[in-house]
This record gives sequence, C-alpha cells and structure tokens, in this order.
Amino acid sequence: MTVTIAPPAATRHRPAPVLTTIGVLVFLGITAMAGGGALVFNLGAAPPGDWLDRIPLIDSWLVPGLVLGVGFGLGSLVAAYGVLRKPRWRWAGFVERLTRYHWSWMTTVLIGLGHVAWIALELTYLPELSVLQVVYGGVGVALVLLPLLTPVRTYLRADPTQLPIS
Repeated sequence: MTVTIAPPAATRHRPAPVLTTIGVLVFLGITAMAGGGALVFNLGAAPPGDWLDRIPLIDSWLVPGLVLGVGFGLGSLVAAYGVLRKPRWRWAGFVERLTRYHWSWMTTVLIGLGHVAWIALELTYLPELSVLQVVYGGVGVALVLLPLLTPVRTYLRADPTQLPIS
C-alpha cells in the first residue's frame, strides 16, 4: 500500500483557470498601458479628434488615456501580481474580511466589470465598431467570470487565521 502525501499549499501548481486569469490580466495590463500611453502622449494612435465631439465632458484623449493606462493597465498588472504571489497587504485587509477571498479576487472582478462598462461606453459613443472592441469586451467578460470558477475561488480563498483584525 502506497501513501501519497500532498505537498504544502505553497508548493502546489496553480490550476489552469488561475494561470488563465493571470494571463488575461497581464494581456490587458500591457496592452492598456501601451494604448493609454499612446493616447496621453499623442503618439498617433488616437482616434480622430472629431470623435471627441460625441463624448460628453471629454475634450481630449488625455482622460481616456489615463483611465486606460493607469486604471486598466497598471491596475491589471497589480491584480495579476496579487493573483500570482498573493501578497498580504494590511490596507487591503478589509476586502479580505468582507469577501473571504484574497484582495486580488475582488480587484479582478472589478477590473472586469469596469472594462465591460468601458467597452459599452465605446460602443455607445464611438461611431465605428472595431474588432478590438469585440476582443476587449471578451477580456472584460472573462475577468468577471474567471474569478467565479471554483479553482480560482479555492486558490484565492483567504486563510481565516491570516485575516487582519483591524
């Protein structure tokens, strides 16, 4: 009779849905930072200026570029790091107490919801449908749904003995 002892949780391989979540976050992070940077620094990748006439309260591509680059770009990379390494940050403890999951779980869901809203706004205000809107709409939906999968939830479940008290 052979007895197999499971390795400690810290050394187990990450399940495929967790790796997929990290991959999607990194993809969004890198491409959003590049796109946001192109808009902010006017690197020729911005849509035509007359499209701004359709968007209320926006008169340049600076604000959309900052939202794209900092919010979705940097935010996605921080979330990917959180899913990958699961660092314990005291200031994020309230999220873990509230959800019972590592803070990166909620961050991923919120980035996904925000990105779905972003694409919906693009579809509403921009005159042309782009294949990029379809691709990035799928990215947003994936970031909402992937954290709901059992392997991702199990992997990111907060250890109740490690939850910050205050």
